[in-house]
Amino acid sequence: MRKKIFVILSVTLCLSGAASADWAFDFQPAVTPLAEAASHIHDRFMGLILALFAMTMAVMAYALFYHRKDKGYTPATFTRPTTPLEWVLTVLPFVGLIYLDYVWIGIPAYYAASNLENTQEGAELVLKVTSSQWKWQYEYPEQHIRFISSLSTPPEQINQNAQKDANYLLEVDNPVVLPVNKKIRILLMSSDVMHAWSVPSFGVKRATIPGFLRETWVKIEKEGVYRGQCTQICGKNHAFMPIVVQAVSQAQFDAWVLTKQSESTALGRSTDSIWTKEALMKQGQGVYEKICIACHMPGGVGIPGVFPALAGSNIVNSPFLDANGRLVKDGHLDRVLNGKQGTAMQAFKETLSDLEIAGVVTYERNSFGNTMGDRVQPAQVKALR
Repeated sequence: MRKKIFVILSVTLCLSGAASADWAFDFQPAVTPLAEAASHIHDRFMGLILALFAMTMAVMAYALFYHRKDKGYTPATFTRPTTPLEWVLTVLPFVGLIYLDYVWIGIPAYYAASNLENTQEGAELVLKVTSSQWKWQYEYPEQHIRFISSLSTPPEQINQNAQKDANYLLEVDNPVVLPVNKKIRILLMSSDVMHAWSVPSFGVKRATIPGFLRETWVKIEKEGVYRGQCTQICGKNHAFMPIVVQAVSQAQFDAWVLTKQSESTALGRSTDSIWTKEALMKQGQGVYEKICIACHMPGGVGIPGVFPALAGSNIVNSPFLDANGRLVKDGHLDRVLNGKQGTAMQAFKETLSDLEIAGVVTYERNSFGNTMGDRVQPAQVKALR
């Protein structure tokens, strides 16, 4: 009877394993040397522990089924000194495990970890990543390109009012673009709290810590789109901080660089133009809905006790320049440019353009029931930086 039960259980486990063969139960496909090394070490380690598990279970099964009481076996009642064979059978597994741990797994793991820290040798491109609640700023110092990457999943999907697409919470407005087959040095820092830049297909997960500069590197070997997320709990919108990297050929990357540089030049020319209030409001609404809405909420109502409301705010409804044209300390424009130390309000001087700052300040002063009626010109922001 027991043998029949054992056979039935064994067949059931085999069938269930076959049925689950299509489950996503492994790493994402590795596309960098770091990810390939991590996957290789993982497979070695899993193979070792599965072999140890199988041998241990085999010994246990043998002891249980062939030394049962109903087969007439009785426990020994004698004691005696340990024999040399027993010492050998005790020491050999110990020595074998040490060998496997240090040679089979330890040495490859050491070289993989050492390679992970080798960020500068042979680097052909530098990418600077700055994290903040709850977005990423990317900068290519040598190409003079800088932009913010934020979640682009529609609010309707987040609020359960529309069907979620395949990349729910994994889409951004400005993806990172990197060339394949180039070693890219990545510098990471944070402007507020701890975050973590993680892309599983790259084998990279690096915490960004305020006040510290950290490094990693990637060399993408296959073109495609690769996604990740912040993997350090960083506040209420931690789940809405995705990472999207487009890996392209060198020619496509060069074309993208030219496009971005042209956009930056055009944006610089627009700074010296005189903008209408309506145009500034439109520009500012886009900035608010992409960046400010996470804290100050739709309608500018904020979160009581956590993030202040903009609707009816004394700061928003007060002059932002004094009689001499200088920033009012802790005034509206000063707060957007320089932030407020000790609070979640970060400085946007280095992350937003003159036009974006002028637009969002104008928008906030003329929305949510605020009726200041004034506007901020990009040229003013440029002069006040």
